[in-house]
Amino acid sequence: MKAASVAQLKKELKFRSSDELEALCLRLARFKKENKELLTYLLFESEDEAGYVDTVKEQMDEGFEAINTTSFYYVKKSIRKILRETKKYIRYSNHKETEIELLLHFCHKLKSFSPSIKRSRTMMNLYDRQVALIEKKVLGLHEDLQYDYALELEKIKY
Repeated sequence: MKAASVAQLKKELKFRSSDELEALCLRLARFKKENKELLTYLLFESEDEAGYVDTVKEQMDEGFEAINTTSFYYVKKSIRKILRETKKYIRYSNHKETEIELLLHFCHKLKSFSPSIKRSRTMMNLYDRQVALIEKKVLGLHEDLQYDYALELEKIKY
């Protein structure tokens, strides 16, 4: 079965009643955890973006605290998992400010992480890519926000 395009889906959804749309959303939420998480964000958390950012930051902090530091293999694996989850939450929000806030927090935690990531070329490359991504995203913001985030960015650069 070939999936329909977004335009086709949009046209078809216009012809459905609100009860049918509700049933479709609930059925979609049953199949994948990400669908349920996105629906939860859209219904409950999109109104309070600052609270959402704080919640995600707390989850990141918990993830960094739970990292097994006995082997650098586990450290790399855990850090990649935290970044993957952070990117997922960024996709839900779709706000540039939220993306920058979360990536700045991730980089700050990664920079202050012990054992230091400076020993691992892979982790330094990951860190550098995130910093470059933040710089790129900051350029698309309003000038006042650019200045504020540029100050934060200077704090995390090596």
